[in-house]
Amino acid sequence: MNLSQRQQRILEVVRKEGFVSIESLAQLFAVTAQTIRSDVNQLSGMSLLRRYHGGVGLSSSVENESYDSRQIKSLNEKRRIAATLVKHIPAQASLFINIGTTTEEIAKALLNHRDLRIITNNLNVARILSANPSFEVIIAGGVVRSRDQGITGEATVDFIDQFKVDFGIVGISGIDNDGTLLDFDYREVRVAKAIIQNSRAVFMAADWTKFGRNAMVRLGHVSQIDAFFTDRRPDKEMCRILREADVTLHIPDED
Repeated sequence: MNLSQRQQRILEVVRKEGFVSIESLAQLFAVTAQTIRSDVNQLSGMSLLRRYHGGVGLSSSVENESYDSRQIKSLNEKRRIAATLVKHIPAQASLFINIGTTTEEIAKALLNHRDLRIITNNLNVARILSANPSFEVIIAGGVVRSRDQGITGEATVDFIDQFKVDFGIVGISGIDNDGTLLDFDYREVRVAKAIIQNSRAVFMAADWTKFGRNAMVRLGHVSQIDAFFTDRRPDKEMCRILREADVTLHIPDED
């Protein structure tokens, strides 16, 4: 996903203001309204922003994109993140892996490891990792969501609480400007919280589109994780928050 410098700035402005008119953006960037509409249409098509009559606002905070759309969105970025993260997973480690298309790419990148023990509430992750005969893959119980093969519910949380593992690998739908971790489904959030609480080290994986993205359910704060794997360096304020929380930042080209 390649955005122009102006499109990246439009994204930053809208995430800061919440809603901005086309006319205001045209004046801010000294271009025509037609040029801004073209940029906005592209950003809207990527589900990064939402087009409204006369302006542009934030994408929905109550409904995530479809699973099929998320599978292909930022795919190269997710693969780069995955390749970086798995370098920090040793052989014979125990892992939690939660729901998400980024964690599914991490599962694929783990296939060359040996003797891992993985507990997951993601049937796609379980299917991917079961191809390695040296792995022991344990599936959490609960209700299976047909849209993405994720497993959630009280039984899932109770199951996760039975374990204490070396690494918890979690994806996230949104990261607010103050470092709050956000998601769309409170049932999924409860499982992610259990994973964080029962992991000796927590690795979070999220591509750049998650920064400033709206989602209505609070999972926690970046200070609760040990390492953050992303594809681009966050802005100065987020870097400050991560540094003060003693969170190690990993970026593929800089790692």
